[in-house]
Amino acid sequence: MNKVGAAALLAAGLSISASTQTKSADWPQWRGPNRDGHAVGFIPPKVWPDRLAAGWKVEVGSGYATPLLVGDRLYVFARQGENEVMAALDAASGKVLWRTSYPAPFKMDKAAAPHGPGPKSTPAYAEGKLFSIGMSGIVTAFDAASGKRLWQKPGLPAQPAWTSHAFSPLVDRDRVVFHMGGNDQGTLSAFDVNTGEVKWAWSGDGPGYGSPLLFDFGGTAQIVTMTQQKFIGLEAATGRLLWERPYATEYAQNVITPVRFGDTLIVSGYHQPMVAFRVTRQKDQWRAEQVWENADVSLYMSDAVLDGETLVGFSERRSGQFFALDARSGKTLWTSEPRQGTNAAIVSAGEFWFALKDDGELIVSRWKTSAFEPLRRYPVATSASWAQPVIAGNRVYVKDLSTLSMWTLN
Repeated sequence: MNKVGAAALLAAGLSISASTQTKSADWPQWRGPNRDGHAVGFIPPKVWPDRLAAGWKVEVGSGYATPLLVGDRLYVFARQGENEVMAALDAASGKVLWRTSYPAPFKMDKAAAPHGPGPKSTPAYAEGKLFSIGMSGIVTAFDAASGKRLWQKPGLPAQPAWTSHAFSPLVDRDRVVFHMGGNDQGTLSAFDVNTGEVKWAWSGDGPGYGSPLLFDFGGTAQIVTMTQQKFIGLEAATGRLLWERPYATEYAQNVITPVRFGDTLIVSGYHQPMVAFRVTRQKDQWRAEQVWENADVSLYMSDAVLDGETLVGFSERRSGQFFALDARSGKTLWTSEPRQGTNAAIVSAGEFWFALKDDGELIVSRWKTSAFEPLRRYPVATSASWAQPVIAGNRVYVKDLSTLSMWTLN
């Protein structure tokens, strides 16, 4: 990462407990150690192989939750029949160490039925605990060592319109943040990590599908997230609304997790342009003012990744298209040929970025290119792969429709 990228990361002021007691190569939450799509501790091969070496592959259940890597364990949240299941696996062998389940029958909206009954939310690990939210909104805290259920909250009666809960929880010190509920009836709540007691709650909108982030702006820690119809910033300590902007997409599909660049937040949505907002405060009034807009590309279900001043993403337009933008100006740097696919989960790892497409193809590219020039393309799954890949050391962990597999780069 260059100096600008490092400065932007420091400026983000992330205060996420999930990263405080884990090793450098761990993947303890949504989008990695710092919740930004960056893998830490990646070991690139001296010579990139023609194909990846297959390690192990095990059945774990259906769903799109990204597996978590903490030390020598993987934690997987999935569905097996009518139950939602949290399981711990040995990262080297795939052996199941413990498995805990609870009843969670769920019927998908028929428009989203082809995507399956989940779960879709990636859990979070912090201080020896795991936190998850299932399809019907059941919130659970588990002991990571044993799988023991520590506390659980039932889902709220209202549910999101299409695919149910897909955002991922955020741990902030002694609080874990969830946005529960459904259309126009949501509550963004901070629970005590040890007891499940509600520390604060905001009920200004239903949940979106993107995940909340924790940033420091002007010395104030803020929870930033997309809701059903808004883009908001809440005071992390109290849940007080600091600023909001209307942000609506067709079919109420606010799916994107924001990306921070300096004092700006970059977002997009289904058939919406890429937009950057600058978060500022004048006296006691906070604002998020638009800085730039790029209507050439968009983000739908794929989150972008930033390296220095370059933002790489995957647009749903033109039947799927990779792109790179200048994060400072919003200018398009390059676009790939169209018809690249339906979805791509992008991860940055050192000098490279990886994109796991929903058809099971893993693409490897270098950051310092002026065009879309894949270095390698590897088949890593034979069924739909919507979860983010976990890249740690020389290993790649891939969750497809119902299995988890391990691959090695050298």
